[in-house]
Amino acid sequence: MTADIRERKVLRGGFLLPLIVVAALTGLFLVALYSGDPSRLPSALIGKPVPEFKLAPVEGLNETGNATPGLDSVDLTTGEVSIVNVWASWCGPCIQEQPLLVQLKNQHGLRLMGINYKDEPAAARRFLQRLGNPFDAIGADRNGRVSIDWGVYGVPETYVVDGAGQIVYKIVGPLSPENIENELLPAVSKAKETGRDQASAKSS
Repeated sequence: MTADIRERKVLRGGFLLPLIVVAALTGLFLVALYSGDPSRLPSALIGKPVPEFKLAPVEGLNETGNATPGLDSVDLTTGEVSIVNVWASWCGPCIQEQPLLVQLKNQHGLRLMGINYKDEPAAARRFLQRLGNPFDAIGADRNGRVSIDWGVYGVPETYVVDGAGQIVYKIVGPLSPENIENELLPAVSKAKETGRDQASAKSS
């Protein structure tokens, strides 16, 4: 083997090695992302206060007869446990889960807040008129900045926020009867119980 051939092989190997490493890392990331339960994706905000934000209501929503105010971080520090759902009218899984949110509101009377992600107001209004509006407040995140601050991977996502405004649980992907029963409701109950314990400790 001539020196020239050996040199070309070394150069080729040096060029391909970084590509191989990048491909391997990308493959590992995709496996972690799409295998198993996507709701297990970590969130750096679990156990931390919600980011400070202030979102206006969905434009024109108050004119439809079902007035729904905007949303800001102060609304999540009132002492009540809240469920915050990030959704969009163009999101297929959001369409599938919306009846479950309506049912959740009707059956359990939970405090439901919405963040409407990168949506057109008219489309968001049609979505709610067609599928129901279970939300006590909806903030219009037109540019997606607030959702980024929340650590949103992609809609839909659902968060449980305790009465002090701290994120205590997160579900990535659409809600289902199973994860509502096995994850969401237990997380809400635990947050309420913890809040009662803290209030009792302060009063004693």
